[in-house]
Amino acid sequence: MDLRIEGVAKRYGATAALDQVHLHIAAGELVALLGPSGSGKTTLLRVVAGLLPADAGRVLFGETDATQLSLRERNVGFVFQQYALFRHMTVAENIAFGLRSRPRARRPDKATIRRRVDELLALIQLPEHGQRYPEQLSGGQKQRVALARALAIDPTMLLLDEPFGALDAKVRVELRRWLRRLHDQTGQTTVFVTHDQDEALELADRVVVLRDGRIEQVGTPREIYDQPATAYVFDFIGRASAIEGRVQDRRFHAEGQAVTFDAGEVADGPAQLYLRPHDALVGPAGEGLQAQVAAVHHHAGRITLELALPLQAQALEVDLVAAPDASVPAAGEQVGVRLPRYRVYPA
Repeated sequence: MDLRIEGVAKRYGATAALDQVHLHIAAGELVALLGPSGSGKTTLLRVVAGLLPADAGRVLFGETDATQLSLRERNVGFVFQQYALFRHMTVAENIAFGLRSRPRARRPDKATIRRRVDELLALIQLPEHGQRYPEQLSGGQKQRVALARALAIDPTMLLLDEPFGALDAKVRVELRRWLRRLHDQTGQTTVFVTHDQDEALELADRVVVLRDGRIEQVGTPREIYDQPATAYVFDFIGRASAIEGRVQDRRFHAEGQAVTFDAGEVADGPAQLYLRPHDALVGPAGEGLQAQVAAVHHHAGRITLELALPLQAQALEVDLVAAPDASVPAAGEQVGVRLPRYRVYPA
């Protein structure tokens, strides 16, 4: 089922948690709501679920206006960060809870519920764990059970609020790849909230970047990373460096530098040039931007140079491949920097 969010607003006193949000999610999509704390992503998810009322706007499930419907009437599957499993129930009982809680007229018989639970235990790859209790499971297993419980009711859509936030890094990576495979199997329309960029870019069909209750950009992971619509998105997604300057006659003039860069359609005035550390090339002094090596940082598989540019408050980071025979400039050395890829934004 597709989801339409039309002009949704939510305020807490003078603060706009959501400010006229418009978004369309197609049936079967896996969409990430990505942003820092306070950006409105969890508020938006809870408005969609019916856990919070919207102050303005509409939420449509397919052709149905769900704005005034309750959580039960919306029939969404909601998964929380902290699992929220019933400790006194077995895994099978937890999964069956939503079905057994239905009004008598809509409640499946015991055999149907048992068959559905067995199907879901197989789907989440825990077929032998039905009679265990939550405290006998690992964190990753608990979250799989929480997902199965949400799927048991055949929800209109699946809503996940920071589903991997309570897990350690290795388990998070494993579980999000498992969730992607699960989504491909079920085709369930899924919306998940995260502040983890890697999680959003790896898992989602499309990413919605939020800031201060507004949508900054919606796009595929590749579009968000390679074609950020605003300086905020460029700076928020991945690692980035910014160079201060001005645009004049469609050329970006970096402060303290003789070299200029194509500014595209950016209007004349103060501007910033943004680049990724892997999109800069370091060479002899005199080529491109003039810089001095302030520090050299060694990582697994790469070396990062921290470069000081004249009249620039922010250092420029450039990544080099950490090959055994690679020539690495020393701290204090003067270098030149060429920029085959970058983007210019109004300041």
